[in-house]
Amino acid sequence: MNLRPERSDERVDINLTPLIDVVFLLLIFFMVSTTFDRHAKLKVELPEASAKQQQQTDQPVVLSIDAKGNYFINDRQIVNTTLETLKTALAKTVGDNKEVSLVLRADAKTPHQSVVRAMDAASQLGLTRLSIATIESK
Repeated sequence: MNLRPERSDERVDINLTPLIDVVFLLLIFFMVSTTFDRHAKLKVELPEASAKQQQQTDQPVVLSIDAKGNYFINDRQIVNTTLETLKTALAKTVGDNKEVSLVLRADAKTPHQSVVRAMDAASQLGLTRLSIATIESK
């Protein structure tokens, strides 16, 4: 007489689907509830420049803009302030030399549009060596 209940050799499997669902829900919860640190200031690391004067083979073209938005190329005033006139005057001054450096000297109270127009004219002529003249603050 056998008093033990009959055992079947069935394997007991653990279903992992609910466990994966719970882990996934926890992951979503932590992602949504996390606060991100936002900085109000923009941190920019500026490139360094040496204080030594570089020798240039060509004389740079100086484009000056006064406080009223009038243009001067090498201290000679341009007839009007339109883009086409500025491009024509720059093209005559520069000639075929597209490697000449252009120094943009704008008054501190110059309208922003005048400076942008001068940079646009230089870009349309293919002048890529543009620098903006400033004074050292004390």
